[in-house]
Amino acid sequence: MTFTVRITERAAREICDATAWWARERSTDEAERWYQGIRGAIAGLATLPRRCPLIADQEGLNYETREFHYGSGSTPTHRVIFAIVGEQVVVLAVRHFARRPFDSEDLPG
Repeated sequence: MTFTVRITERAAREICDATAWWARERSTDEAERWYQGIRGAIAGLATLPRRCPLIADQEGLNYETREFHYGSGSTPTHRVIFAIVGEQVVVLAVRHFARRPFDSEDLPG
């Protein structure tokens, strides 16, 4: 089965913010590689999204919420948090590991 992948506005904004950070702190080339890489990894959720583990912080969530880790190079820096809803994979957040845990307040309204 192939799923439709949808990125929420919040997750899209977080991707843009992280890309801007890469461009500002590293280089525009690295920012572009990071952006293309994470977008490709997210697109890959269309097949077998359940291969990714459930997030540890499930308490209070009404969705089966999963994640995968992404980073530039061999060290992951970001969590891509998503839910499988019917035939859709909904990307809820893309957050740096240094941020607080994901919880029900982070869900779209």
